[in-house]
Amino acid sequence: MTFPTSDTPTSNTANTPNTPDATAAIMLSPIEARVLATLMEKARTVPDSYPLSLNTLMLGCNQKSSRDPLMNLTEAEIATALDTLMPMKLVRESSGSRVARYEHNFQRGIGVPEQSAVLLGLLMLRGPQTAGELRLNAERWYRFADISSVEGFLEELQDRSIEKGGPLTVKLPRGHGEREQRWAHLLCGPIDLEAAAAGGTSPVAGSASVAGLTERVTHLESELAQLQETVRTLCAELGVSQPGQS
Repeated sequence: MTFPTSDTPTSNTANTPNTPDATAAIMLSPIEARVLATLMEKARTVPDSYPLSLNTLMLGCNQKSSRDPLMNLTEAEIATALDTLMPMKLVRESSGSRVARYEHNFQRGIGVPEQSAVLLGLLMLRGPQTAGELRLNAERWYRFADISSVEGFLEELQDRSIEKGGPLTVKLPRGHGEREQRWAHLLCGPIDLEAAAAGGTSPVAGSASVAGLTERVTHLESELAQLQETVRTLCAELGVSQPGQS
């Protein structure tokens, strides 16, 4: 993959794919955004395993690190999202494999330069972030020269004209106790700015994040109970005391 040599945002369309789809407004569901952003991430971080099969894509969507909110999607839900994304020309099915594999077409489908695509992908995966957080989290995707270059591309996405599909990012009001303002994407629709300022968490999917965390805790508690039962069985078979018992 060839990256642009400059981190300087520009209104020149030379670095932006010029396709009919680039001017259409995009509206994604949270599941479609997760599927799309996961494909974008894996294309850069695990290129040897890319394009992704449906099962591998599900594992990437549901992983517990670098995700906000946490999700527990099924293959059926992901397949439905793919069926929506492919007619939008944001995802395509790769040929030449016995198993169906999928790859993203985000940069060309949305009509943005590579740096902007990276920032939007990270915002879809991790929720609202400051420019500094985005630069740090982008290390495996793309190396930005400095925070100001990140801010430049975010501002360019915020000022995107209606003719090109409208703004794709928004700078959130500074929340209570926050030193820096965070940025959010608009690919899933408008953001409730008042809720974002008051809550300090993802204004789009905060409740989903809590639900995912609750599910994760329940799963861990179940695993712990199973491990404790295994230890008790082994100790009984060996005739030794359980750890913590005299």
